[in-house]
Amino acid sequence: MNHSLCVAVSAALLVTVISCNQPAQKEGEGAGAATAALQAPYSQVFYDSLQTTMQTYYQLSAALVKADSVTADAAATSLKLHVDSLPVNRLQMDSTHLSGITGITGSISAELAGFTGEKEMEGKRASFQMVSDMLFDLVKSTGLKGQTVYRQYCPMAFDDKGAYWLSDKPEIVNPYFGDKMLHCGETKDTLLYK
Repeated sequence: MNHSLCVAVSAALLVTVISCNQPAQKEGEGAGAATAALQAPYSQVFYDSLQTTMQTYYQLSAALVKADSVTADAAATSLKLHVDSLPVNRLQMDSTHLSGITGITGSISAELAGFTGEKEMEGKRASFQMVSDMLFDLVKSTGLKGQTVYRQYCPMAFDDKGAYWLSDKPEIVNPYFGDKMLHCGETKDTLLYK
């Protein structure tokens, strides 16, 4: 390998290592800062159910952080049941918007059905990524009364393609790498609902 190529590769590796060893942004800094509380105008019954769903999602994320396949499968099964039982009929919204919500919940449920069929942790994490993106869309569409949801991002997940996940805490605990790169990532969005 010639000297210029070695220097370029070394510099790229150094930037990658430094970027994931930077402290996470503090709340109130950068793109992840919440500027004002958002509205969550729907039924409390729906929000109670959605909150239970999100708590189960956070359990799934924690299992992936630990690379615990058995606990992750159990959490995914439970999450699917919660998503399937969300009382979307309590959402008083136009039929087009309601149809979109129903489509999101159906897609999340289908992805979770396939989660337990994945044998390797990498496949489970890929499925989790899709669930995370769809749950974010659901929460943005309906709100989550009285809660804050942090959308966090790891630029190195899936061979540097990057991936998002959701958290109820601003601290970064990366479900895509677990203890290998536990704090790699940053908060990209903060959804604060009143």
